[in-house]
Amino acid sequence: MANLSLSKVRLLRRDASSPSAAAAAATFSAGAAAWYSPPPPCHPHDPTLSLLSEAISSSPAKPLSSNSSLRKLLPSLTSDHVTDLVTRNPHGLSPPSLFSFFNFVSAQPGFRLAVGSCCAVAHFLCSHRMFAEAQSVINLVVSRKGKDSSPSLFRSLLETRGAHQSVFVFDALIIAYADANCVPDAIQCFRLMRKRNFPVPFRGCGHLLHRMLRNSSPEAAWGFYMEILHAGYPANTYSFNNLMSRFCKVGKVKSARLLFDEMPKRGLAPSIVSFNTLISGYCKVGDLEEGFGLKRVMEKSGFQADVFTYGTLINGLCKESRIEDANLLLKEMSERGIVPNDVIFTTLIDRQCKNGRIDIATDIYQQMLSTGVRPDLVTYNTLINGHCRVGALKEARKLVEEMKTIGFNPDKITYTTLFDGICKEGDIESALDIRNEMVEKGIELDNVAFTALISGLCKAGRTVDAERVLQEMLKVGIRPDDATYTMIMDGFCKKGDTKMGFKLLKEMQSDGHIPGVVTYNVLMNGLCKQGQMKNAKMLLDAMMNLGVVPDDITYNILLDGHCKHGNFVNFGKIRDEKGFIQDYASYTSLVNELTKASKSPRNG
Repeated sequence: MANLSLSKVRLLRRDASSPSAAAAAATFSAGAAAWYSPPPPCHPHDPTLSLLSEAISSSPAKPLSSNSSLRKLLPSLTSDHVTDLVTRNPHGLSPPSLFSFFNFVSAQPGFRLAVGSCCAVAHFLCSHRMFAEAQSVINLVVSRKGKDSSPSLFRSLLETRGAHQSVFVFDALIIAYADANCVPDAIQCFRLMRKRNFPVPFRGCGHLLHRMLRNSSPEAAWGFYMEILHAGYPANTYSFNNLMSRFCKVGKVKSARLLFDEMPKRGLAPSIVSFNTLISGYCKVGDLEEGFGLKRVMEKSGFQADVFTYGTLINGLCKESRIEDANLLLKEMSERGIVPNDVIFTTLIDRQCKNGRIDIATDIYQQMLSTGVRPDLVTYNTLINGHCRVGALKEARKLVEEMKTIGFNPDKITYTTLFDGICKEGDIESALDIRNEMVEKGIELDNVAFTALISGLCKAGRTVDAERVLQEMLKVGIRPDDATYTMIMDGFCKKGDTKMGFKLLKEMQSDGHIPGVVTYNVLMNGLCKQGQMKNAKMLLDAMMNLGVVPDDITYNILLDGHCKHGNFVNFGKIRDEKGFIQDYASYTSLVNELTKASKSPRNG
């Protein structure tokens, strides 16, 4: 059976006119979109194409998968049959019917359509304004071919283009590669189009730029944007603002400023979003002087600073603890009739809480309420944290109840903050009550909460309970840090249970921790208090063999142990002469001197 060759596909009637660059941005010109008439078939009596057409048209309302006539033809079908049927369409089947047939054969196990067939179908669909369907076909081909396939796919689309002058398929190719995260292929498609003097693919370029702004480095996005601008893609403030924002987020404010300065060169006037984005960038890197300078430029340009402008600058001032300047800006807002939002009030409250001025933080909170600004969960959590920091747990509890009455449910941060504050105050029973409330609400303890509870239990002398909480912590998959292990070991050692201390040391090591000098000092102190000086010396040797360098505390713990349990005389006098022991040599020298002194006949 004869099949239609690619040269015959090119015999399709050409459109009356090519699309202009502007029309390509939307879809393509009316001439390119017109319904085309295929050339008369070279083999008008081709039985396979006729049988296929009859089978497809026989059941327009039924799915093709239930068409028995079509199924009988499947074993003899080839990819060329699909191409011929679509491009020649001898029985004038509707485009949706042909697309359904394409989807049907594509889904058949073992039937693999050639890339050229898929490209021909995509062109056909575009010529009938079935753009979404054409995009799905291109997506299918790209998913099959994968990365580094853009040159071959671009060539296939060119070879099967025939009379179709629409550039939509090339737009679609760029979009498909962008969505498949094959950015280099998408860029290559754009460059191949430019090489052939095709109109700028506005849809594809815009889609790819959007993807790059989200997923690529800001430098890569900027480079591509400059490339398409040079090709004739229209500059717009939105894209410049997005690029500036990306640079500011990674702290590259100088690059953002270059973009800001580029806007007038491209015939664009910076918007208030442009100014605010750059001001925010300067504040994030701590360059408040530039931020305020840009605010003045903005106001000279005819823009009035808005809530975002003030909020950004106030946040920057608060980070540098310039509270007075922040208050002056707040006053300026009021004078200009700009009502601060909850973010600005919360920022000021947070700074005062961190400074320990909970009284001023409370005043700002009351000012917030009087202004009619409703606090949110973040505001309450900030105030609760501030009260807990200064031990004002009664006020913190009142705030929790207040937030409940206005419809806010305490979240994990609320409970953990309150839990931590109560544990630090040593009110373990209240802390356990809050823990039970958290469990009832399905709020799991995190690392901060577990550590706070263990610390509180250790301070209360409930070391056994602290060790149980540690095991519970491990059971739920939270890894305690070195300080948490050391805290519990210290509790056991102070009670004389060095055996449990060493057991925890082994657990700690088996969990992948490398104990430091502080941990060893805790164990050393426990041994020395019990007079186990030989074991203490063995521990010293062991830690040094492991590469843990003893510090002055280690040596002085050992010397105290020798003094209390080594029957040394004149220890105080010799130590006063030698001063604080800071290294192994000094420690050894002093111990030898003490040993000689204790064995002297005068001391016998």
